[in-house]
Amino acid sequence: MRTLIATAFVSLDGVVEAPGGEPGHRSSGWTFKDIEFDEAAYEIKGREQEEATAMMMGRVSYEAFSPVWPTLDYFPQYNVMPKFVVSSTLEEDQLVDNWGDITILRSLDDVAALKETEGGPISIHGSATLNRNLSDAGLIDRYHLLVFPVLLGAGKRLFSETDKDKQLLKVVESESYSNGIQKLVYEVVR
Repeated sequence: MRTLIATAFVSLDGVVEAPGGEPGHRSSGWTFKDIEFDEAAYEIKGREQEEATAMMMGRVSYEAFSPVWPTLDYFPQYNVMPKFVVSSTLEEDQLVDNWGDITILRSLDDVAALKETEGGPISIHGSATLNRNLSDAGLIDRYHLLVFPVLLGAGKRLFSETDKDKQLLKVVESESYSNGIQKLVYEVVR
């Protein structure tokens, strides 16, 4: 059984949209424009690259990452590991050919079947809609969150507003940093 890990930069009010400067959000780049940099807060990002054996994202994140990430030096492990894109609309001929093995999964059932296979953890990047759908379906096993001391008010959120049963989480790691960022690592209690 594989572990599915949602990793996200999130505002205190739950917004995950446009943390790195993506266009279209009024506060685009909110992780670095107003928050002082503290290298220690990002240690978990390096660990995630070491731990993950595959990467998962939705179509929108794939279309944003695939032209850029293969050329970046600071994602060497991600660039060579297998990738899974969850999309009902993306076609095989739309996949880049310089970013390792990429498999399209068409449904949450496909994700559930992938989790049942042998292999290590799968890290989910970006993909607000995918994260909400996976969470609602009970498919996420762990959350790696860097919570930023900012209220954005609007934007895509990490968690849906779906009326569902409560889900308990167990804190397995937490730390506060000089710039106000909080690292929170939760395992989903089953």
